[in-house]
Amino acid sequence: MEDLLERLKELGFNSYEAKVYLSLLKHQPATGYEVSKESGVPQARAYDTLKVLENRQIVVSSGTKPVTYIPINPQELLNRCERSFKSSLQYLKDNLPTVSDDFVEPVHNIRGEQVILDRVIELINNAKRELFLEIWNEDVSLVKEVLKKAHDRGVDLKIVGYNDVDLDFGMVYQHGLGRTLETALGGRWIILSIDGEEGIVGTLSNKEKPPQVVWTRNRDIVLIIKEVIVHDIFLLDVESELGDALNKVYGKDLIKLREKILGKDFKIYAH
Repeated sequence: MEDLLERLKELGFNSYEAKVYLSLLKHQPATGYEVSKESGVPQARAYDTLKVLENRQIVVSSGTKPVTYIPINPQELLNRCERSFKSSLQYLKDNLPTVSDDFVEPVHNIRGEQVILDRVIELINNAKRELFLEIWNEDVSLVKEVLKKAHDRGVDLKIVGYNDVDLDFGMVYQHGLGRTLETALGGRWIILSIDGEEGIVGTLSNKEKPPQVVWTRNRDIVLIIKEVIVHDIFLLDVESELGDALNKVYGKDLIKLREKILGKDFKIYAH
């Protein structure tokens, strides 16, 4: 009964209104006195509450003496609430975005492995067109099932995998420096872009502190997140096609290029 009371209150009933309505569902028709006795609502407040519910067309009075009350059918109540909710929701969808012309989508910090994983799964489940992802083999099993479902419903998957990610669907580019990166950075990152609309970047594991990512719908930041993954895919594809020639010019794993851009003391990418 307490659960029903709480749910009715979520629909806009106050405590007395919820108790009175439930009381009438169990015993009807009933007088105000009987409703008060059954529901535990003080008698004076029971009459006031019945009047309010009658005005809202949730209960109906008999017009006899003494006056008795019956509730509307629960299904009618729920149908009415559903119609009202949908109408309000549609109005807000149409009008809330027009309140501010310069709203900026925020960046949210998310901490904790399970919380991060839940958000990643939610985003993958929401994907409609395209998904760009960078992930370690140690973590991909956590999202493999939802990735397969996304692929099966037609989402274009492009994935950069570290430590030999094994997937038999989507387009997977293997990055050979996963273990080196994990050792140097102290953890494994995840980078995810969904439909160019939502993005996540951060660590799924970290030896020194709890995992943390940022998640956002800010289109400018999501564009940058996507471009990071696209850039890595470009390089990996070029390396796969021109590996020997690139090694001659830039050295193994493009080390000379990395040192040129990042400095000779930057050894994260070195074996």
